[in-house]
Amino acid sequence: MTTRKKPTPAARPRSPGLHGSVVHHAKAALLLIDVINDLEFPEGEQIRPHAMRMARAVARLKARATAAGVPTVYVNDNFGIWKSDLRGVVEHCLRDGVRGAPIARMLAPGDGDYFVLKPKHSGFYSTTLDLLLAHLGARTLVLAGLAGNICVLFTANDAYMRDYALCVPSDCCASNSAAENRHALAQMKAVLKADTRPSSRLDLAALAKGRGG
Repeated sequence: MTTRKKPTPAARPRSPGLHGSVVHHAKAALLLIDVINDLEFPEGEQIRPHAMRMARAVARLKARATAAGVPTVYVNDNFGIWKSDLRGVVEHCLRDGVRGAPIARMLAPGDGDYFVLKPKHSGFYSTTLDLLLAHLGARTLVLAGLAGNICVLFTANDAYMRDYALCVPSDCCASNSAAENRHALAQMKAVLKADTRPSSRLDLAALAKGRGG
């Protein structure tokens, strides 16, 4: 009786870092902070017009970032719902008739984007953001989102302490009032050395290659 030799299984190709989920490598990353947001909180109606203007600028910035090879990372609050995930947060903001639905439609994540859920104000607090940015190779962060004087500011503080270079385009973050937003931007520029020029003046291709934008 002849014995058949079992075929040798094909070698499985090695995946890059994070089980193959990180396909980008760039010296800069765009962080969109709390832009997938239902705005269903007491100040939601107050911030909504500012957030709509911000969203239009962020949509243009994100399109330019994608074209320049700069990865986009959604850094989003879990709204205190510990079972929340990317799909659940997006679906809630798109389907449940909330104030933030137009912004969520404008800025919904694409297949090539990354997503980090955060439990508190800073995108770095108890999250995997630092590890993800290390895998991406990013050393300059472009921050945009809500609210400029809270979660954007707290994330910028923690990024600065980790020696990231910062860009916070003045037209790409919003707070409850224009005055509060201006104050937050001034603080980030003066204390955190953030570049706060409008998004249209950022050279994203240069940032992706590690050169000043």
